[in-house]
Amino acid sequence: MKSKGFTLIEMLIALTILSVAFLALAGLMAQTTRNNSFGGHITEAATFAQDKLEELRAISWDSIAPGSDKKMGSNGINYDRIWKVATNGKLKIIDITVNWNDQTSHSISFLSVNWDERPMPLP
Repeated sequence: MKSKGFTLIEMLIALTILSVAFLALAGLMAQTTRNNSFGGHITEAATFAQDKLEELRAISWDSIAPGSDKKMGSNGINYDRIWKVATNGKLKIIDITVNWNDQTSHSISFLSVNWDERPMPLP
């Protein structure tokens, strides 16, 4: 006698395969969420570095000095912003580093080299 439809064994095998596929997708979703979170953090850190660079460009050439401060991100992460200033003749080099910790330590650095167009004083 021929029966139509699926047997119980066939259904259990199909459910097992489906369960393994859903578990793989759940792991993928967790990794995607972590990557999106990191992308948001690095974007915010880059914005803080760019903001400081623009602020330093707006002040007098001779007033630019090294320093540091802290910024609170929109996601509750604390960002430490450190800027170093070096002069080499008519060049002023500004290095801005932003550090943060979101389970692991991260850092991003911006480097700007500016040319002083003022004439050099005569000796």
